[in-house]
Amino acid sequence: MGRIIGYGRVSTDEQNLDMQFLAIERYAKEKGMELIMYSEKISSRQKEREQLVHALKAATSGDIFVIYKLDRLARSTKELYELTDQLREKGVEFVSINDSFDTTTPTGRAMFGMLAVFAEFERDIIRQRTKSGLEAAKKRGKLGGRPKLEDKTKRQVKALYTAGESATDIAKEFNIGRSTVYKILNESKKNDH
Repeated sequence: MGRIIGYGRVSTDEQNLDMQFLAIERYAKEKGMELIMYSEKISSRQKEREQLVHALKAATSGDIFVIYKLDRLARSTKELYELTDQLREKGVEFVSINDSFDTTTPTGRAMFGMLAVFAEFERDIIRQRTKSGLEAAKKRGKLGGRPKLEDKTKRQVKALYTAGESATDIAKEFNIGRSTVYKILNESKKNDH
């Protein structure tokens, strides 16, 4: 028999998870299913929501993944669709109590199909805005993308790395990505040959 995998989230330490817990516990009791609860106090803007990752891994075929509200799980329609699609592929149903979103019902499955349409629409809008923004910038004589790093910065990156600093720390110091640090180091190796 499947289980209820519950997930609750609040954005700050001052906020409280009680309302979400109670609603998910009540749902599990009504279904007569075992509840495994995951929760965290973290902004949804954080990329790595550790407890969400654990909850998604724990969910297996026959389980029902339950949240209190859709905004506790995702920041956008696209992200919501990706997460719920990941669950669907594992054979896990999805329920958002407050939003009456329930893939165990025919209506819920139809809503899931609509969610896919809206996620695609959202992707198209973002793509179109990006394209329009780049075209407008081009007309104003500006180029898209990040500004090029100065040679001085590249030399500093190489020197810090040679001195034993980690790529992560160097990236933070210069406000660049780790991949950029490695790109600079690789360019430097090519130029040394």
